[in-house]
Amino acid sequence: MFDILTIVLPVFIVMSFGYLAVWRGLFSEKHTDGLMAFAQNFAIPCLLFSAISTIDLGQNFNIPLLTSFYTGVVSAFIIGLLGARFIFGRPWDDSVAIAFCCYFSNTLLLGLPITERAYGPDALLGNYTIITIHAPFGYMLGIISMELARAQGTPLRTLPRKVVTAMFSNALVLSIALGFIVNLGQIPIPAVLTDAIDLMGRAALPAALFALGGILFQYRPEGDMRTVLFVCTVSLGFHPLIVWMMGNMTGVSTDAFRSAVITASVAPGINAYVFANMYGTAKRVAATAVLVATVASIVTTALWLSVLP
Repeated sequence: MFDILTIVLPVFIVMSFGYLAVWRGLFSEKHTDGLMAFAQNFAIPCLLFSAISTIDLGQNFNIPLLTSFYTGVVSAFIIGLLGARFIFGRPWDDSVAIAFCCYFSNTLLLGLPITERAYGPDALLGNYTIITIHAPFGYMLGIISMELARAQGTPLRTLPRKVVTAMFSNALVLSIALGFIVNLGQIPIPAVLTDAIDLMGRAALPAALFALGGILFQYRPEGDMRTVLFVCTVSLGFHPLIVWMMGNMTGVSTDAFRSAVITASVAPGINAYVFANMYGTAKRVAATAVLVATVASIVTTALWLSVLP
């Protein structure tokens, strides 16, 4: 267990530095928001573009892996949606936002660094395969569900335009789309530009982890704790368990199996709050769930690592 904690804890220590820096007034909340904006809108898109534009899609677009992981995503969404609606009596739009927290794991800021520290950089191919469609699939599922929940007389013919506009206003989705275009179109990129993109990408994870710690200080736990604990149970327990079972059923390779389970087992990312804030619903639940689940995942992710092959 000690060896596993030495793998997991450095990720959370970087986040703790951000939390403590904001708490002690050494780094303002405004600066934290700016750093996260840099990470999410520039550095992480560069990281994703670089990975997807160069990945061998034919070799690494692993159908059993994607089937296993996204069965877990859809299952977590259904459990979260129905639980929020029928156990906690939340309105349908609140329920969609809560379900988003249950299935949108922090694939980038936690999944990538934990997998890398546990198994090395060469083990990240499965993570990148998952990430290639994680933001498009996750946002599409959430946006379509939210628009349907809020339709109430709105013509359904306007739904596709709303979904496309919302998705392609997201820098992560755009970087993934551009990466696919360059990869599939075999478009050459000058080495000097590639080096610049890689340099930006290397700043992504440490900057985002530090900023996430600072942002979590702003979202101190308050209220709705039963709902928050429900989100934690689904995201940290049911989601990876379903992926584990599906991975065994579909015969996913060991490396891909590790990537899928670890990615499913990490806490909801800041995108859970971003989505709730975008629609102005269940924001307190989303913010508190990100904080509580992130702390809890220090233990739960270590436990999943201990039972992985």
